[in-house]
Amino acid sequence: MSYPVPDLPADEWLAHELEVEKSRFLAWVCHAPSPADFEALLAEARRQHPNASHHCSAFIAGPPGEQQAIGFSDDGEPGGTAGRPMYQVLEGSGLGQVGCVVTRYFGGTKLGTGGLARAYAQAVAQALEALPTRTFTPRESRRLAVAFAGEAEARHWLEGRDVPIEAVDYGADGVILTVGWPQGEAVDITPLSARLKGDVRLLDHP
Repeated sequence: MSYPVPDLPADEWLAHELEVEKSRFLAWVCHAPSPADFEALLAEARRQHPNASHHCSAFIAGPPGEQQAIGFSDDGEPGGTAGRPMYQVLEGSGLGQVGCVVTRYFGGTKLGTGGLARAYAQAVAQALEALPTRTFTPRESRRLAVAFAGEAEARHWLEGRDVPIEAVDYGADGVILTVGWPQGEAVDITPLSARLKGDVRLLDHP
């Protein structure tokens, strides 16, 4: 199943600032295909803002609805006022592979638990509004064997189906194309087989 993810290079993030009652909330959002990618963002936020009051965080390092590679932290704020509201915004966005950190500089006015929860959630929500996204399709490797004469036609057919070629191996009898087939989708090469007059084989199965 395809789903949207942040369209950001590794080691880059989108930043957004919100001010509430003179407290500054600096939201950072990154592409987090793994918890380690999120941890790198958190470490960078702490490095750049060592004197901030808090570095609250939340991440979903997987598809929307992921239950394992997730997490959130209040980082010293009253329990349930930061990390969970941030996570709920991420969860409600429908995004996957996303992590965020909200760095807070206390402005001298206490916001109360409700005010804190709203501020942290709002900081993330506003950042997500400006976040570029792209569609991610989980894939699994499959190998197709074709004759030398059929390689160009096979490449054209795969390109038309938006199936990337991950590796190419040339042997005495032809070419083996390792492709990234959409996960969970049956590998139907019948149309390609018709084009190549049967001269194509699927070498492995799920």
